[in-house]
Amino acid sequence: MKKLIDYIKKHVLIKLMSLKTVLVFVKILAGILTSKAIALVIGPVGFALIGNLENFVSAFHNISVLGSYNTVVKYVALFKEDTKSLSKTLSTVFYICFITTVTVSILCYLNAETINDFIFPKYNNYAYIIQIFAIALPFYAINMYSFSIMSGFGKYKGMCQINIIGQILSVSIALVLIYQSKIDGALISVVISESLIFLITLVGIFNRRSLAHLVQVKNISFDVFRKMWPISIMALFSAVLMPLVAICIRSYIIEDLGYKEAGLWEAMNRVSRYYLMFVTSIVGMSILPRLSKINNVKKFRKEISSYYKILVPILIVGFLVIYALKSPIISLVFTNEFRLVEDLFLWQLLGDFVRILAVIIAYQFLAKKMFWHYILTELFLVVILYITSVYFIGIFDGVKGAVFAHFVSYLMYFGIVILLLWSSLFGLDSNDISLRKK
Repeated sequence: MKKLIDYIKKHVLIKLMSLKTVLVFVKILAGILTSKAIALVIGPVGFALIGNLENFVSAFHNISVLGSYNTVVKYVALFKEDTKSLSKTLSTVFYICFITTVTVSILCYLNAETINDFIFPKYNNYAYIIQIFAIALPFYAINMYSFSIMSGFGKYKGMCQINIIGQILSVSIALVLIYQSKIDGALISVVISESLIFLITLVGIFNRRSLAHLVQVKNISFDVFRKMWPISIMALFSAVLMPLVAICIRSYIIEDLGYKEAGLWEAMNRVSRYYLMFVTSIVGMSILPRLSKINNVKKFRKEISSYYKILVPILIVGFLVIYALKSPIISLVFTNEFRLVEDLFLWQLLGDFVRILAVIIAYQFLAKKMFWHYILTELFLVVILYITSVYFIGIFDGVKGAVFAHFVSYLMYFGIVILLLWSSLFGLDSNDISLRKK
């Protein structure tokens, strides 16, 4: 018990007091307020439409910046005292992402009708929402580029403050739009909310305007691009595929069961997103840097064991509490029209429990740059998630099949990750066995 208390004091409570944790709570509160407004004003159908649009926006946000955020953070931190190398990094990322963002924006604007048919099945009057998104996209890209530079220079406090103010601004505008224009207002808020933070980030840009002269076309370096693309592709892969497969699953539910059922599934996903946001923020802040520094099997095994010993009991208790309070949670976040969502909690919670256990181990793929391990396991997950969702929706004859598929998919994913890291987790226990870092 003493060891547990000491661990929490050293590794958890300090982080819980940080601005980043405040930001997580602000995001969760903003999500709850927005969800309540949508539930009251629009209902389940609105969640189905908004869910598809949010997934589309998330995927294309990541495409526009080529998953480069963490790469820029890493190299800016590495070269912040080396002006020449810093200039090459900033110039290369800026111009490549600029070309990509402009291309994506133009394609989205010109193909708004086609995209509308994909993400709004049977609803063919929201093409203008896609066009608004196309116009707002460059502001999001500039915002993320600025954030990555600030993060690389260690300006975490400023970033968190900007994000907190941005979240408050975004949710305020979203609530006004929802009450004034109902579903149209909710959809507009989805495509502009992330871009609105750019207005606040301008302050940070002005504070770092001394870096502007470093961003020059002549300093574009293909050597920098060659080094950064594997990390960027790994970040981009799941960040694009997971939202797209969610659209496919939700669209299947719409075609097979209707918009209301798709909205109920989206409501369950939102609740899941809120509590996972808290868990993953704490885990992500600590485990990836620690795994990156571990170079032998014994230490890796000990680190994973320590996380499981601390996290598993907390997760079990937390998820049991969430399950016991599912009825009040529905009342708080949604309305009585969403009571059927209570039937989805069991398999969603079990799936999320397995998901967290799997992700903790799978961070090793990122820590050691195990490119193909990461790509293939993520590809397996998205494929199996769609296949099992279609299959079990038919078996259960309802959206309960989708959350059961969520559990089954992550159970299979967990199994694959364990098999790939079997020797590190359960093989010979020797200090001489090193973990390969590619």
